Amino acid sequence: MIKVAIVAALEREIRPLVKNWRLVEREHEGKRFKFLEDGSKVVLVCGGIGPQAARRATEAVIALYQPGIVQSVGFAGALEPALRVGDILSPARVIDAGDGSSVIIDSGSGVLLTFTSIVTLGQKAKLAEAYGAQAIDMEASAVAKSARCHRVHFAVTKVISDEFDFAMPAMDRFVSSDGQFHSGRFLGFVGVRPWLWAKVIRLARRSHKAARTLCHELHRQGMQLERTAELDSSLRV
Repeated sequence: MIKVAIVAALEREIRPLVKNWRLVEREHEGKRFKFLEDGSKVVLVCGGIGPQAARRATEAVIALYQPGIVQSVGFAGALEPALRVGDILSPARVIDAGDGSSVIIDSGSGVLLTFTSIVTLGQKAKLAEAYGAQAIDMEASAVAKSARCHRVHFAVTKVISDEFDFAMPAMDRFVSSDGQFHSGRFLGFVGVRPWLWAKVIRLARRSHKAARTLCHELHRQGMQLERTAELDSSLRV
């Protein structure tokens, strides 16, 4: 019985964790999803970038696997200067910037803001002040809402992949309507603009570091889950 369903945006965020997991393709509401299963306890789905893609993936994994917990994981941008690439954030509150709604989480600290697009340097400071948030992503609030609708426990673990003073390249145009990032088109765009090369290389290195740190944290959480399950079994005997 699946205990945890993990929802990420892109496989590159969690590749070190799932390299030996079993790939299963299943259909939900006319759309095929690729699920990665780790035995009988954890399943992971990469739904794509943005709230709509995250919602569809969450609905699918809940319907097909009936998990006890749905966990939103992936990259986040820092909204305060103290946060560094690789810092783990397990917030106590997730806010949807679109409608102002929020979800309170039983444990954790800080505030994660979900926004519908990649933000500029100028927007970071304004959003941090307006919402009291420490970090920003594009999916967590949508995952939280779907989990709450189905009365499934919600958790979130994010890793900082870009710092407060880092200006992200213009990448929104390379995200399709279903949330997939067209890396080939993006690299073609960057290839003829040498002034972007250093920034993109720096982003790639930081993303790689963030992914390793996130996967290490998720592995630690998985080991803790197994120990808890073993303890529960021993107490029932």
